[in-house]
Amino acid sequence: MRTLLTAAAIISSAGFGVNQTPSSPDFPHTSVAPFALRSANSQGGDTLDAIDAIDDRDDMDVTDAMDAMDVMDVMDVTDVMDVMDVMDVMDVMDVMDAFDAFDASDHQSSVPLPGTWAKADSADSLYRLAHEALSRGNYKRAAEVFHRIPERYPRSAYVGQALYYEAYSLYRSGGDDDLSTARERLNQLKQRFPAIAKKDGATLLTRVCGELAKRGDESCAASIGSTAEGGDDVTGGDTRTIPGQRGRNCDPDADEDNDDRIAALNALLQMDADRAIPILQKVLARRDACSVALRRKAVFLVSQKRTPETANILMNVARSDPDPEVREQAVFWLSQVPGSTGLLEEILKGNADENIKDKALFALSQQNEPRAQQILRDFASRESESEDLRDKAIFLLGQRRSTENTEFLRNLYSRIKNQDLKDKIMFSLSQQRGAGNEQWIMNIALNPNEDIELRKKALFLAGQMGVAIPELSRLYDRMNDTDMREAIIFALSQRQRDPAAMDKLFDIAKNEKNAELRKKAIFWLGQSRDPRVQQFLMDLINK
Repeated sequence: MRTLLTAAAIISSAGFGVNQTPSSPDFPHTSVAPFALRSANSQGGDTLDAIDAIDDRDDMDVTDAMDAMDVMDVMDVTDVMDVMDVMDVMDVMDVMDAFDAFDASDHQSSVPLPGTWAKADSADSLYRLAHEALSRGNYKRAAEVFHRIPERYPRSAYVGQALYYEAYSLYRSGGDDDLSTARERLNQLKQRFPAIAKKDGATLLTRVCGELAKRGDESCAASIGSTAEGGDDVTGGDTRTIPGQRGRNCDPDADEDNDDRIAALNALLQMDADRAIPILQKVLARRDACSVALRRKAVFLVSQKRTPETANILMNVARSDPDPEVREQAVFWLSQVPGSTGLLEEILKGNADENIKDKALFALSQQNEPRAQQILRDFASRESESEDLRDKAIFLLGQRRSTENTEFLRNLYSRIKNQDLKDKIMFSLSQQRGAGNEQWIMNIALNPNEDIELRKKALFLAGQMGVAIPELSRLYDRMNDTDMREAIIFALSQRQRDPAAMDKLFDIAKNEKNAELRKKAIFWLGQSRDPRVQQFLMDLINK
């Protein structure tokens, strides 16, 4: 009876087969649920009464029918996969965001299109034409039309905005002459309309100058360096207001789009290392409150300048910067600097805080030398380290396929008692297809001396690794433990594209003596797209 109710609940609540053609030609465009009710009614109402009983029984409403599956109890998928906190590993820094923030094409960032506000103004029609050209990306045309406004209508309310957007259009055009003209227009803007220049023009001028500096303009290179440094900081480590910083939002997480200092730092990415590194070192040496955001950016820029001193600069920041995020990012970006293995090992052997060590583990995993992998193996073995950090090291070892890592992880599994770490070792090895790992994990599932939860997770992982369905089916038939049988049902349910897996689920749903196991098989069949399921559920209801 409960199996019948489970089938009915799946059909009526999950909407199985909605908008699909049912097997009966009498109902070509109806859902399965109405079809089931009509079919049941035509047989005298016994089954209809049974289905109605779903609403009458407190212990078997639709929610209970779903709960009865104990889906997450069968196998805590999120815990199994946990994906080993893959994104956690990368939370050392959102790498893609970091690169985006310093993209050499930062100049492509959008600027709000100029709106019209003075319809009675004599320059309004020209401003609208320029607006349209800019919105279409026709920068040459936009610059030409914006230029006409101050020439023809010097008293227009649009003159200030026209100067700014002419410069912006020229900047987007990108030619040497265009950039030089853009700088001239922005200097004019600064003299004639200081409010507009201060709000938007300063950042655009920094970007224009950054492009010119990259192309050899010495005055712009000097200006970029001065802006990036933010003035001379001779505080000796004390926090004080730097000249020119008064009134600036010093929140390191503040919007950077209109910060000319950040634009100047981005411009340094395009300058050669001999020019950029001394400026970046001055930025990193600052300790005033308004320099935190600059220092966070500077560590990335240093990592992109491959010089003999790059690694040592970052290591010095990791040791001494007062801001935790600056220190963590310095360690993270060591991952991009070849030859940093020794420095990273020093961090892992020292008394650095856990976040710093977390970043050091990731950075070490990116080093392409055998010694780096050995350091990770040694760290994973150290019982004095926290479980979370050892967990991370185990995961990273699993991402670098090698005989040494495979053998190490298997041996470590046999030596440790911690169930969570054993779980992570299984997952890491499951990421290394081949090398006998499938059978090694399957042997854990078969070992009655192992913890039952580890055995269930091993079954899941073995199934994901492609262990043959006939092997799982035979294991189900000879397994007496109900928990293990549930795990096998779940493993089969994750292989829905394999007809053999579906055949075994049908067999369990039809012939298993344990009602709870039958219900679980029926539930997972109901989640599949196998065309046989609809008729199978109907047969259960109608029998």
